[in-house]
Amino acid sequence: MEGKKVVITGGAGFIGSHLAERLVNQGNEVVIIDTLLRGNKIPKPIFDKVSFHKVDVADRDEVTKLCKGVDVIFHFAAILGVDIVADNPIETMETEVNGMQSVAYAASVNRVPKIVYASTSGIYGHLALEKSVDEEILVDPRTSYAMAKRYNEIYLASLFEEKGIESLALRFFNIYGPRQDNRMVIPRFMEQALSGKPLTVYGSGQQTRDFTYVDDAITATILLAEKVRGFEIFNIANEREASIQQLAETIISSSNSNSTIQHIDAPKKRYDYEVGRRFGSSEKLEKATGYKPKTSLKEGLEILFNN
Repeated sequence: MEGKKVVITGGAGFIGSHLAERLVNQGNEVVIIDTLLRGNKIPKPIFDKVSFHKVDVADRDEVTKLCKGVDVIFHFAAILGVDIVADNPIETMETEVNGMQSVAYAASVNRVPKIVYASTSGIYGHLALEKSVDEEILVDPRTSYAMAKRYNEIYLASLFEEKGIESLALRFFNIYGPRQDNRMVIPRFMEQALSGKPLTVYGSGQQTRDFTYVDDAITATILLAEKVRGFEIFNIANEREASIQQLAETIISSSNSNSTIQHIDAPKKRYDYEVGRRFGSSEKLEKATGYKPKTSLKEGLEILFNN
């Protein structure tokens, strides 16, 4: 993608900042909308090249003004982190729903042709634990976060049916990489390992996740934005599962740490987030773009430790 004008809501966050960096480097005009509640993760050389606006995505009037003449809105603003989301379920849902309605209104008024939305693999809930999940499976959202994300997917499908605004809902599977903070498990484990503290693992550690490196996720996001028409849902997954125990052991080994692994009980508020097994299929992504994530967890961790 090049020569386009794009808006990224949540563009100063982890995934949004990587997307902004890639799009700027490809020669696009990038407008960032962010409250900076979690700081600014955009590298300064890139930040100097974007148009930044400290605006809440729920501010419909301001968002509408900022979306004039835009080719794509990447709607990535969200509340993240299991503990934060679990403690603030109403705020989480309001942020998702109000933000989407604001973005949809801005797209409609300004005739923006496409919205790309950051959804989540959490929509799959506790179902399909014995195989990789694809986009056709019946979803099972159980948390306020996942329910709001699923609502927004349906909202976007309706928006296309009624108003012809094309959109993509991207179900991200455990994205990780540089600039991620310790609300997420990989930077938390790395921080503990590098300081020699025990790595705290909830439960047995045998629960699995599909860890997808951020550069792969950004490549997939941009290719889908370029190639896919209408409304579609796509998994962005590495297709390889790793247990949390394996992750902790790999991080200790990669960092030459003397840390131990400490198993603790998960708080009750995390129950619906503690899925036993989940990894995704990127077959639909590959069919649409010829690409799927390729960075192994070991390779991704090596990049992080060498940064």
